[in-house]
Amino acid sequence: MLPSSPVIITHRLSAVFPDRNGGLQALDDLSFTVWPEEFVCVLGPSGCGKSTLLRALAGLLPPTGGEILYRGERLNGPADGIGFVFQRANLMPWRSVIENITLPLELAGLPHWEALARALAMVKLVGLEGFERALPRDLSGGMAQRVAIGRALVHDPALLLLDEPFGSLDALTRERMGAELLRIWQANRKTVLMVTHSISEALLLADRVLVLSPRPGKLRLDLRVTLPRPRDDDIRYTEAFGALARQLKGAIG
Repeated sequence: MLPSSPVIITHRLSAVFPDRNGGLQALDDLSFTVWPEEFVCVLGPSGCGKSTLLRALAGLLPPTGGEILYRGERLNGPADGIGFVFQRANLMPWRSVIENITLPLELAGLPHWEALARALAMVKLVGLEGFERALPRDLSGGMAQRVAIGRALVHDPALLLLDEPFGSLDALTRERMGAELLRIWQANRKTVLMVTHSISEALLLADRVLVLSPRPGKLRLDLRVTLPRPRDDDIRYTEAFGALARQLKGAIG
């Protein structure tokens, strides 16, 4: 049973970008709640406002209307305890794996020994032991995204936002990274909200899947994923998985 205090509440959220025609509306009247330790995926057609939603939840984009409550308080800008992983790893090329992961802790003023100990634990969690001193140029795309995930998790966020983190990877690497993300989440049970274009990926990972309509993005479906946990890749081939996938595909249109 989920705890009773939500991590995120969006209430009638809207976002409009000014343009020469008076404004492009990306989100409209969007309301949902995310609970502690939930893994929620967001699906929808291209241009429906999924990335805009994540930027708003990170406090990087003020809503045009409605409000976002983060841990019971109105979100009015970037807040402590929110980690963000973008579509590309965005690592600092002159810093090693361990130095990229320690960066948020350095900025927070943690002593070097404590930052290093936490970063080494994170290297182990994301499966990069042996690559601590490697530079980003020496990493594959999947390995770079592992570093980005480790960097986002190292400061123990209350909420992790993932903006299609595996979208630039080839299909096989993307499947492997989805399984790795599932392993990492099952190990630490962070609250996660992740944008993806993959129905299969969403069903493998999520407790719930939110489907947005074409722009402006409105909530078309809030589907609880009833597949048992722990999950592995074989669950993709079950009848229950197929039935949920058809339901999501029908909602996306």
